[in-house]
Amino acid sequence: MANHFSALKRARQTTKRTARNRANASRLRTQLRAFREALAKGDKAGAERIYRETASALDKAIQKGVLHENTAARYKSRLNVRLNGLK
Repeated sequence: MANHFSALKRARQTTKRTARNRANASRLRTQLRAFREALAKGDKAGAERIYRETASALDKAIQKGVLHENTAARYKSRLNVRLNGLK
């Protein structure tokens, strides 16, 4: 374990940040899973509603540093293609 005050503080900060990052990533994965399940059910109206929530979660993930902007854009594009394929 760290002995210097600054090293102890860094260890505390790392623990908090790791927990926060893990929670943000988990929230995103949960939202993506919910959308994929809605697609699997074939419910067009429900899938459209959940797609908007998922797109919002992807934008939030960009702000939180969980995803790169281009990665989130790729996710949204592919999910939108799958949503349009339900028709």
